[in-house]
Amino acid sequence: MTRELAALACGLVFGAGLLVSGMTNPAKVLGFLDVAGTWDPTLAFVMGGALSVNAAAWALTRRRDRPLYGERFALPEERAIDRRLLAGAALFGIGWGLVGLCPGPALAGLLRGKLPVYLFVAAMLAGMLGAQLYTRRTRR
Repeated sequence: MTRELAALACGLVFGAGLLVSGMTNPAKVLGFLDVAGTWDPTLAFVMGGALSVNAAAWALTRRRDRPLYGERFALPEERAIDRRLLAGAALFGIGWGLVGLCPGPALAGLLRGKLPVYLFVAAMLAGMLGAQLYTRRTRR
């Protein structure tokens, strides 16, 4: 149960950070991506803050033999930059640029009660299911 509570606490802190920083507002993100127009650099500061916290946490984590609430660290096993990774990154970037949302802010943005966010999350879940079905089918 402690592991689940720690995960819940981390998720709540992450979601609160997204809400406070305004990153659940698609117009804010699209303003950052509009470098030729009225560019809003706020997202760069949010990313910088997140990267600095992550770098500090990673430095502390590397000194440990195992996580606090698990048997071993869940690090990526795949290191190759392949077609699948590039296609997924491209789709993510295109979706982010068109709509101004990505999965974390979209889920946190559900609290705002806006229909476009609900539609985005529904489309995201459908896309995840479709990708999973496609992967299963092509690996047989």
